[in-house]
Formats: sequence, C-alpha cells, structure tokens
Amino acid sequence: MSAIAERSKPSEHMPVLPEFTPLERAIINRLQYGLPLTRTPYKDVADELGVSEVTLLKHLQALLDNGTLTRFGPMFHAGEMGGGLTLAAMRIPEQDFANVTEQVNSFPEVAHNYRREHELNMWFVLATETPEGITETIQRIESLTGYTVYNMPKEQEFHVHLHFEV
Repeated sequence: MSAIAERSKPSEHMPVLPEFTPLERAIINRLQYGLPLTRTPYKDVADELGVSEVTLLKHLQALLDNGTLTRFGPMFHAGEMGGGLTLAAMRIPEQDFANVTEQVNSFPEVAHNYRREHELNMWFVLATETPEGITETIQRIESLTGYTVYNMPKEQEFHVHLHFEV
C-alpha cells in the first residue's frame, strides 16, 4: 500500500485522497506556482509560508519520499530550446503492459508515461535534444518493444496554468 493510501480512508464512490497537515497543504499549493527567480528561492518561499528554509526542504523531501509528490523540478520547453517534443501513444495487450512500460520508461527521452482506458492504452511524452530525435526515439522504442508508437505532435499550444488546490 502506498504512503498516500495509508494516510486516508477509502470510499466506495470517492477517490482516495491523502490527509495533509496544514503546512503540507500550504507547501503543495504554493509550489504549484513555481519558485521565485531569486538567489534564495527556497528561503523566499519559506518566508512566505512563515517557516524556516530547513523546515520547508525537510517537508518537501518527505512528500517526495512518501510518494505524495512523484517529481519536483524545473519544466523545460524542449521545442523552444531547439529540441523536439511530442505526445505518443501505443496499443499494448494487457499481458505485455508491465514489460512494455518498463522498456518504454528505460528511455531518458520519455516522461509522463501513463495508462489510459482506451484502445491506445499507453500514453507518454517524448522530449529530445533535436526535432529529428523524436523520429529516432520512436524507432528505437518500436524496435525494442515490437509495438507501433503513434506520434501525435501538437498542432497548437494552449497555456492553461493548471493548479490543484489541496
């Protein structure tokens, strides 16, 4: 059982939601907006929250360690930096899903690999150093897994600024 599931009570009709301390809630809500571009970004956020930088960093690390947060780090726009970026999907039979997931995730170019309830049941983002790297990576994934990768490059970009208040 994950740390998140252990901290909450499951319901028949509701998703399992973790119970956060007020400080955990404040940290998660604040950090969804990013860090300030200053010499001391963690100290500055800690000051906003009324805690020490050490306290903020300890709580952030604990949230990563217990699986509440799976990643905390910068988001780079590969396309604007001269690289390639695309959404990809695969149709994987259930009996091969775990093995193919492991194979696909072994590529450093792969991010955000997730299962969907759809004919195309595996979706992931590819980010490469060059636009040509997308095609090369797709070919390598297909060669390793034996399954077709469907490339779905963006046609238009929307900036949503998604934020989940906890």
